[in-house]
Amino acid sequence: MTERPTGPLAGILVADFSRVLAGPYATMLLADLGADVIKVESPAGDDTRAWTPPVRDGISTYYLAVNRNKRSVVLDLKDDGDLGLARELGTRCDVMIENLRPGGMARFGLGYDDLSPANPGLVYASISGFGTTERGAALPGYDLIVQAMSGLMSLTGDPDTEPFRSGISVFDVMAGMHAAIGVLAALNERYLTGTGQQVEVNLLSSALSGMVNQTSAYVAGGVVPQRMGNSHPSLYPYEPIPCADGELIITSGNNAQFRKLCEVIGAPELADDPRFARNEDRTVHRAELRPLLVERLRTRTKMEWFRDIIAAGVPCGPINDVAQGVGFATEIGLDPVVEVGEGDAMVPSVRNPVTLSDTPVDYRLPPPALDEHGKEIRAWLRGDEGSVGS
Repeated sequence: MTERPTGPLAGILVADFSRVLAGPYATMLLADLGADVIKVESPAGDDTRAWTPPVRDGISTYYLAVNRNKRSVVLDLKDDGDLGLARELGTRCDVMIENLRPGGMARFGLGYDDLSPANPGLVYASISGFGTTERGAALPGYDLIVQAMSGLMSLTGDPDTEPFRSGISVFDVMAGMHAAIGVLAALNERYLTGTGQQVEVNLLSSALSGMVNQTSAYVAGGVVPQRMGNSHPSLYPYEPIPCADGELIITSGNNAQFRKLCEVIGAPELADDPRFARNEDRTVHRAELRPLLVERLRTRTKMEWFRDIIAAGVPCGPINDVAQGVGFATEIGLDPVVEVGEGDAMVPSVRNPVTLSDTPVDYRLPPPALDEHGKEIRAWLRGDEGSVGS
């Protein structure tokens, strides 16, 4: 490797046996923080290498999204020699992350119980769709299936439409973040005790946790939430409202914000109307309040209202497409796009959202080609003199 990792996780070696999204997203987060991530791939490569279009220079942008700062090695676990190298990697690494079906790694002698006796400090993270019970382990762990079975799709869309999936694989991403959090917690415990442990995350549990107020409505309140389109079950206004040239999201989170909104739109009397004075009243009487707000907001453009409503201290924003979202982040100085690599190998990538004052994230390696670092990694695992390791 031409450049040593820096950052708070520098010196941590991660063996990444995962593929597609949840696992690779988790390992990229760790790599951005300085971990040395070895991406172990089958001869066919990560599935997302073939998930096209769109592409950049013939490479899937899906794959590019979650694989920077890693080195790639191809190890065919059905080949005895490659399997031996995989086991050697398991005894040397600090962290292993995998998302095969439960029991899949153990069939190759690469499970936590197989590796931890020789590597007692190993932090071993497994990501599954539905957990490791007999019934859960038998179910395929695809994000869309979890969106359906968790209840999220029942909440997404208008009341009179069919259920919809989220525009992204939201629970894969959420499970990846939960896995990274679990790994960091286990590494801290290892720092204190010297002993590693197994970390287990499943998409369904991540989904139920991540649906926060909606799952709480049922488990704590006995209420089964239903689709409400872009409306919020407990706040109003908290949705898009038509203006002269399009819709503007307005989120009034408390009574003071609602009063400011009413003053800006020239209807201060609405804040004193007993139907609308308190949030719980507005929520109950939303069908009566909405047309009164629409009547006022339709008189000007969404950007004119955006400027004035924001200036009054009421949260709001236009509905952007992805290009406009990236553009707005750039406009306000968040620098959302970073360039990883150099010359022809440079790849634009989305900035890691974490900012650390003393040990910043770095972007040292573009997403690797299949087996790009295989020769040096295999030589290091075989113990060849002069080989380049972690």
